[in-house]
Amino acid sequence: MSKNASPGRTAAPDVSQGGRIPAAGPAALSRPSRAKPLGRRLADNWQMYALLAIPVVLTVVYKYIPMYGIQIAFRDFDPNLGFLESQWVGLKWFARFFNAPTCFRMIKNTVLISLFSLLWSFPIPIILSLIINQVRFHRFKRVVQTVLYAPHFISTMIICGMIRIFLSPTGGLLNLLLGTQIDFLTQSSAFRTIYIASGIWQDAGWGCIIYLATLANVDPGLYEAAKVDGASVFQRILHIDLPELLPMAILNLIMAAGGLMNVGFEKVWLLQTDLNKATSDVIAVYVYQQGIEQAKYSYSTAVGLFNTAVNIILLLVVNKIASKASDVEFV
Repeated sequence: MSKNASPGRTAAPDVSQGGRIPAAGPAALSRPSRAKPLGRRLADNWQMYALLAIPVVLTVVYKYIPMYGIQIAFRDFDPNLGFLESQWVGLKWFARFFNAPTCFRMIKNTVLISLFSLLWSFPIPIILSLIINQVRFHRFKRVVQTVLYAPHFISTMIICGMIRIFLSPTGGLLNLLLGTQIDFLTQSSAFRTIYIASGIWQDAGWGCIIYLATLANVDPGLYEAAKVDGASVFQRILHIDLPELLPMAILNLIMAAGGLMNVGFEKVWLLQTDLNKATSDVIAVYVYQQGIEQAKYSYSTAVGLFNTAVNIILLLVVNKIASKASDVEFV
């Protein structure tokens, strides 16, 4: 015992003189930190679990339980017999789809419209967010954001009505500007441009919200340091803003690639005419026509299942490529 130790109290080991802290006994080492039992955790955080239960139940009811009906893609479905009693036909409906005269035209149009939409519309929200982020007049900035967001809240029906009015051969705004009388909606070569341009106008402002939120979290000290070092506006965007936006951009790209085959049914259906079907005939419209209008439930389910399977494969492939090229991964 050390000289300075008080009676009845064990002296602490003198580490500075080479003493060692005595190791804990076997009993202390063998006692792992025990987690709370599940019932106790549920009782302590029941409010959070109650809130979590709502989206979980909705997802199960509206997303997973209906998957039971996918089996009719492999059956000759008869509503009177039900799912299990209908005759099993295997891949009959898939073979019929691939042998349809317009099959490859529909696949081609679906892929091209989605791919061109992705190539043109994906970078626009990023560019808009970078431009808006440089605006220093907050009132003007809010006005610009509101103007850009507003088209997103216009219904697809109204958007298509506006497109028909603007492109009307008699009195349409575009024909008045060009001095022509062309019905652009009957031109197959113009359909993709109309679809993509209207989509950019409607959704670009809404899409830049998430990028603006990302830029709002950038440390202002980085901008100040860059200014002190003499960096221009373009250099600050290139070396500060873009690296901050890159993970979110890659994540959005993965999600967009997963829906590459999902062309918006409503807009195509409302803008489609007999004269532009060469470029407007897509899988989503075909599924509606076969399933709802002609009541071919098994056939339309098979076509929709093929479309979904392609989306899943694209999602996994793009996610794998993104995970190899960067640290961002979706699944």
